[in-house]
Amino acid sequence: MTTVAEGLAAARQRLAASSDSAALDGELLLGAVLGLGRAQLLAQGDRLLAGSEVAVFETLLARRQAGEPVAYLTGSRGFWTLELRVTPAVLVPRPETELLVEVALGLLPQTAHSRVLDLGTGSGAVALALAVERPGARIDAVEASAAAAAVARGNAGRVGTGNVEIHTGHWFAPVADRCYRVIVGNPPYLAANDPYLPGLAHEPREALVAGPTGLEAIAEICAAAPAQLEHGGWLLLEHGAGQGAAVRGLFAAAGLSEISTRHDLAGLERVTVGCWTAAGPAAPG
Repeated sequence: MTTVAEGLAAARQRLAASSDSAALDGELLLGAVLGLGRAQLLAQGDRLLAGSEVAVFETLLARRQAGEPVAYLTGSRGFWTLELRVTPAVLVPRPETELLVEVALGLLPQTAHSRVLDLGTGSGAVALALAVERPGARIDAVEASAAAAAVARGNAGRVGTGNVEIHTGHWFAPVADRCYRVIVGNPPYLAANDPYLPGLAHEPREALVAGPTGLEAIAEICAAAPAQLEHGGWLLLEHGAGQGAAVRGLFAAAGLSEISTRHDLAGLERVTVGCWTAAGPAAPG
């Protein structure tokens, strides 16, 4: 017979060579099998595991050893203050993307009733985090993948804020008649030959790879964004750590001003921000 503590110890050893978070991975996977949170799990170290529970746990460990993200195996991922449903149709939300939320919140006063656009919403992580923090804002979230948009709609229903609308389509196409105070996006930004791609094989390639240079999606968004920003509105895009200078150049070429790049907790350039100050159409009511 195997106890919870023994199962976790075996998982740590088994995953050590394939994961830099082997202990946490084992806890999350066994917790998912047993329907327990981490604190509950660790408090029940002497609990005996049923044979069926061991079998399911073993299957999940094998899949994790093969590189499948824990979030896909458990079906959920924490982001900001939310617990989101995650499937292989969407990218796994990452901690560094919370910087995009943080910067956007700094541009949206607590009392704001602004319109916000989230491009490439995936699971809905950024849009829903903003919706929770700024309940007066009206947030459109656009996703090209119908399967990913379905995940986002499900998450929106579970969060239940009521101020997020999910659209399916290519970048600005579904919302071409609207203008925004803030546009955020975490578009694909890896080059087709990026050395990190093999390690991301389980995640949707179309959400990762922009094209030969990795800047194609960002360039397209920058060129189109001014037409959909209010006067004084802001564009915020996440990008690769080595792309800051190139992205600032694309922002400038699009006519944006007050351009800056914010660093993530690892000290890497991660989110570039720019303001549209040219005269534009009035914001819709």
